[in-house]
Amino acid sequence: MTEMIFEPARQIPVVAEADLCVVGGSCTGVFAAVRAARLGLKVVLVEKQNKLGGVAVSGLVNIWHTLVDMDSKERIIAGLTLETIEKLYSKGVLTIQDNRNATYNFNPNELTILLDKYIKENNINLMLHTSYCSVVSEGDDVKAIIVENKDGRQAIKAKFFIDASGDGDVARDLSIPSFVNDYLQPPSACFHLQGNMDGVDLKELVLSHGKEFGLDDDWGWSTHVADCKGLTMRADNHVFGVRCNIANDLTRAEMEGRRQADAFVSMVKKYGRKDTSYALTNLCSYIGIRETVHYKTKFQANEKPLLLGERYSAPIMNGTYPIDIHHANDMGITFRHLDGLEVTEYGKGTKVVQSNWRENMGLTGDYAKYYQIPFDILVGERYHNFIAAGRMLNADMSAFGALRVMVNLNQIGEAAGVAAYLAVDRSQTVQEIDGTAVTELLRKGGSAL
Repeated sequence: MTEMIFEPARQIPVVAEADLCVVGGSCTGVFAAVRAARLGLKVVLVEKQNKLGGVAVSGLVNIWHTLVDMDSKERIIAGLTLETIEKLYSKGVLTIQDNRNATYNFNPNELTILLDKYIKENNINLMLHTSYCSVVSEGDDVKAIIVENKDGRQAIKAKFFIDASGDGDVARDLSIPSFVNDYLQPPSACFHLQGNMDGVDLKELVLSHGKEFGLDDDWGWSTHVADCKGLTMRADNHVFGVRCNIANDLTRAEMEGRRQADAFVSMVKKYGRKDTSYALTNLCSYIGIRETVHYKTKFQANEKPLLLGERYSAPIMNGTYPIDIHHANDMGITFRHLDGLEVTEYGKGTKVVQSNWRENMGLTGDYAKYYQIPFDILVGERYHNFIAAGRMLNADMSAFGALRVMVNLNQIGEAAGVAAYLAVDRSQTVQEIDGTAVTELLRKGGSAL
């Protein structure tokens, strides 16, 4: 039996009161805060790190995916995602890679600077180095959250709350019903490598020398960092057998991820290009978590409706990013695209299997040009003034594999911010909000719905 101690009761000073409090400063959280502030709400944003941007910045994942439909004819994603891309591009710190999954590669440090500007321009009360601790509720209403920072333990009161913490820490403490998918996508620790990798056969390198450095033939990927010549962001390995919403597992994952990064760099220093000097220049300040726990809402996203492009009367997000499932047990990955292409790759290209899921299902006719999710994916059954927005979303394993990427979660964050505005402005519960009103305000704010 676990030994218990009792913390003495104490009075907590209220340091901020606002219309909206957002917990978590990823782009999901920032975009929720910015949307709400632009509509006129007084907003507080709480972030435990020293900067904003979440996985895109602290996790070093400096890539956003295509904003157009499968035929590259119609822009289906805009809003703050497009605004951010355009601002970074005009500064020369974002490049566009045109391929099947057209990508925007940016300098993560420049994204941090831009997000700071969003905060200042919209008069958002930002609290960095501030950890969420607990929540205070009365009946079906959230009244306050308790945080802790250099000034000690404090309370923040608000009319509405958005949990953009990733793992749903506030939702957990509110005992909102949750589930864990049977198949959890494993995390990766990203890092920056200085040095030319052109012509380096990673498959051959790992198969021949991986064991010497404790590296398996694991699927991975990398991309360049805009405006940084010779610098690549690398995500070459996964950490298996961990659930990163569990403290001990998270610690183990962080340490193993750093060991893998060091091992990879040591391997390329010894066996990579002889005309290149390699260096580990940056480690993610936290591991790239793909999936932990999901919280139940009125709508669950599921694989088949998503792949078939089902339409909704109150959409809050459009997307084309394929179902992307990082295998938890055989070091592979499966991509399932809307047009039917299905590719499973094991290791660093050691084995590749290709098929067509549409043909396998006996489907004919045109494929879906993009998919959507409706507002009800944000609407819980109980709490009147609370939304959980981010990777904790209510989705089955396959649908989650498509929805979890940043260009999709960015839109979900914006929708949460709009919903918070409507709830406060109209004195409505989140359950009373007309989802079509959320869609319409998103459109007026520049979203491509």
